[in-house]
Amino acid sequence: LIGVYTNRHGERWELQLKGSGKTPYSRNGDGRAVLRSSVREFLCSEAMHYLGIPTSRAASLVVSDDDVWRDQFYNGNINKERGAIVLRLAKSWFRIGSLEILAHSGELDLQRRLLDFIIQEHFPSIAMNDSNRYLEFFSTVVSETANLIALWMSVGFAHGVCNTDNFSLLSVTIDYGPFGFMDSYDPNFVPNTSDDERRYKIGNQANVGLFNLSKLLQALKPLLDPRQKQLASQILEGYGERYYIRFTELFKTKLGLLGENEYDSYLIAFLLKVSLLC
Repeated sequence: LIGVYTNRHGERWELQLKGSGKTPYSRNGDGRAVLRSSVREFLCSEAMHYLGIPTSRAASLVVSDDDVWRDQFYNGNINKERGAIVLRLAKSWFRIGSLEILAHSGELDLQRRLLDFIIQEHFPSIAMNDSNRYLEFFSTVVSETANLIALWMSVGFAHGVCNTDNFSLLSVTIDYGPFGFMDSYDPNFVPNTSDDERRYKIGNQANVGLFNLSKLLQALKPLLDPRQKQLASQILEGYGERYYIRFTELFKTKLGLLGENEYDSYLIAFLLKVSLLC
């Protein structure tokens, strides 16, 4: 993260470099990116924006003179590739994992400070003096995550690595890695060649979203009282219905269906099944 930029419209954007080298959080990686994946992130993030799907944006791409070694297909064949750096923008780069790691390490004071900062900066509808602000925050993230994944499904987009570190707290699409778009409908479509267990197949994205939100709730629980914990669990239970409603709305729009009909969901499921057979 290299800074915060406010444009002429008053919009606040956090600027981040991908592929610029090691940081304290690089773990065992080299912190670099190859030209191949950098071009894909640039193009896809812009495509998703113009498809109307919340996403990070790409501002620039610079080719590096450094060589980067990568095993592209995870088959033991390491090749030299051209390096690159993408300057990308998002309203925030905080993820579910940003809170999860603090809860896991017992840094509750820091977690509370970070959570208050995120709410104050990015959730203006939530009052900072509201004792239920963490509950309201969780409710918003649950609803918006369901909306985001339904939007992914409406265009056949598979993220590829839907772990808690790649799920934005602002429910925007971030960290384009081994993503892919389905050429034809297949709920078992997996764009990630290293995902042998098909954990992140496109048909499982909604379930993975629920799993990640459950991890967020687990991270928030030390900051909630018993009543709030119970209410938060009820909010999480409503995730599936929220996703289903939004998914149905999007596909009804695609089909030009107006009003409400008890057979709408049946028709959508039938047409998807026909697409699979074709």
